Amino acid sequence: MLDPDIYAHLLDAAGAHPPLRAALVEAGPIAIAPPAHPSVADRLFVEVVNQQLSTRAAAAIWARIEAAAIAAASSPRGLFEAGDADLLRGCGISGNKVRALQAIVAAEAAGLLGPDLAGLPHPERAAILCGIRGVGPWTADMVGIFHFHDPDIWPEGDVAAVGCLRRLTGRDDTRDVAAAFAPYRSILARYLWRIKDNAVAPASAPRPEPRPVTGNRVTAGRGSAIRRRRPGP
Repeated sequence: MLDPDIYAHLLDAAGAHPPLRAALVEAGPIAIAPPAHPSVADRLFVEVVNQQLSTRAAAAIWARIEAAAIAAASSPRGLFEAGDADLLRGCGISGNKVRALQAIVAAEAAGLLGPDLAGLPHPERAAILCGIRGVGPWTADMVGIFHFHDPDIWPEGDVAAVGCLRRLTGRDDTRDVAAAFAPYRSILARYLWRIKDNAVAPASAPRPEPRPVTGNRVTAGRGSAIRRRRPGP
């Protein structure tokens, strides 16, 4: 569960915005799930494939990818590494996304996605990631929050987090509002996604955190589609 001191900091920072503070109190301390993917490349594969897709569309494409991987005695990662453009397009992946997946494979092979990324400040890491075709600031923020567990990223390009914060504070300048929550702005974003999810999902069926990878299987992460309603990078 979330460290009590971090939770107390969030509640204190939300004091100027009673609706936000009430929502944080109602949510209570949340659990921070471990990274769902074994490598940053695997996370990027998921982010790129799911960009600009609804939950239903993303699930349908991933089902076709997984079926194609089984038929090829491979894994989704194996399909992306093989780079068969016709096969991938047949799964519903656009030509631009196929090229982006190939760029991620090439970046990993070039050593750009190694363990050193974990030790970099987010702006430096994001600059490296954004140098890969198909990866923009929003995707870099998602990787920083969910894969590297950087605690202090405010994803200002994220429609759901920004919209929820505006609704609960009545403020449009969400960067300034979020600044009060440093150095835990990523945790604030997680809460805002949870709050938004709980507002649209039945109470009996809460949305889970990203589910883990089984073996070499690349699986789509939690909450991807609701945040991908913004234009892809």
